[in-house]
Amino acid sequence: MAIKREDRVRLACAVFAAVVLLGQGSVRSMPQEPHKNPRSDASFQTLTDQATAALDADRVDEAIPLFRKALGINPRWAEGWWSLGTAYYDQDRYAEAALAFQKVVALNPKHGTAHAMLGLCEFEMGNDAAALRDIEASKDLGTDVDPQLRDVIFYHEGVLLQRAGRFVGAQKAFSSLCLGGARSPDLIRAFGMAALQMRDKGFPPAGSEAAQVVEQVGNAACLAAQKKFDASRDAFSSVVQSHPNFPYAHYAFGRELVEVHDVAGAVAEFKSEMAVGHDRLLPMLQIAAAEYRVDSNAGLIYAQQAVSLSPQVPFAHFLLGLLMMDTGSYEAAVPELEIASKGMPHESKVFWSLAAAYAHTGRPQDAARAREQFIKLNRRAVGQAQNAGAADSPDVQVDVPDESKATPEH
Repeated sequence: MAIKREDRVRLACAVFAAVVLLGQGSVRSMPQEPHKNPRSDASFQTLTDQATAALDADRVDEAIPLFRKALGINPRWAEGWWSLGTAYYDQDRYAEAALAFQKVVALNPKHGTAHAMLGLCEFEMGNDAAALRDIEASKDLGTDVDPQLRDVIFYHEGVLLQRAGRFVGAQKAFSSLCLGGARSPDLIRAFGMAALQMRDKGFPPAGSEAAQVVEQVGNAACLAAQKKFDASRDAFSSVVQSHPNFPYAHYAFGRELVEVHDVAGAVAEFKSEMAVGHDRLLPMLQIAAAEYRVDSNAGLIYAQQAVSLSPQVPFAHFLLGLLMMDTGSYEAAVPELEIASKGMPHESKVFWSLAAAYAHTGRPQDAARAREQFIKLNRRAVGQAQNAGAADSPDVQVDVPDESKATPEH
């Protein structure tokens, strides 16, 4: 999913041109440093014409010094910094490209496409934290509609999230690519690693069992993202039959079965994962979450086991609190949800549920404070709230209580 070398300058220039035409957030609209005299104006114009012509003709080595000279005359020439960055990027000079794109971002912090290119440079430099920050910023701010750049951004975001252990977010990014028709080998392998909870940099060695399972699971997950559920189920079944003891293979299958509302099948796969013994906590939490609203008493047992096994995990307390409320044990749910609220301070769902528990146990003032915190968190930018709380929760999703169950009373 990387940008092919021969396409880099063409793509970057096309992206810039499109941004200019769209107008909104255009780097051309940024204030330019006024020129002091006609001679500098003439020199600047000559250099920009020569630099642009050299870049258009793919004479990158010639274009770079020309852009630098022009920027020496007018350092607020945003288009020049952009073009210099794309020229460096084309030559795999990522550190220098990053500095150029930082100049664009400094001139216009809301320019999403510049953030994206900066993030791609930082990815190549091995600065994963900065790369993820800038790529996520580019998505929040909005980027050019060029489909190739969009796919590259999604892919790199997914890889960075996978390396950071934020597997739900990684799989969402890869799912978007698969849904759009992408099926490159790198995408399939990266998707497989995210589904199998692998945080490794780089793919497993070719010919190894891990490489085979990663590719098969990635293919199955991509089929599911394309809504080809029967084919996905068959592919996952083949994996767990051929590699029944591979870590998180049953878990990945169970996750896909949850998505198609096959709770019984999902629970069976999560139990198989527990029997393999590589990880008991996540399958327990998944069973508890899957049983929630279906058979909360059955889910309650697994949530209690999860808290007993790993009392330091706030999400386990959150899920236990939800199941306790769903089975009418509001008094017992309160301390569990209070623990969760301290460990997951950015997660609005926790405070929504805590407000409900307080309301049902005759603590209206506490319920009001929890509701206020819920409203405050819910009003934040969705991306900011999710990113801030992402590390607090394991790779488990659970529905928020609705109006019929555990709703805060007003």
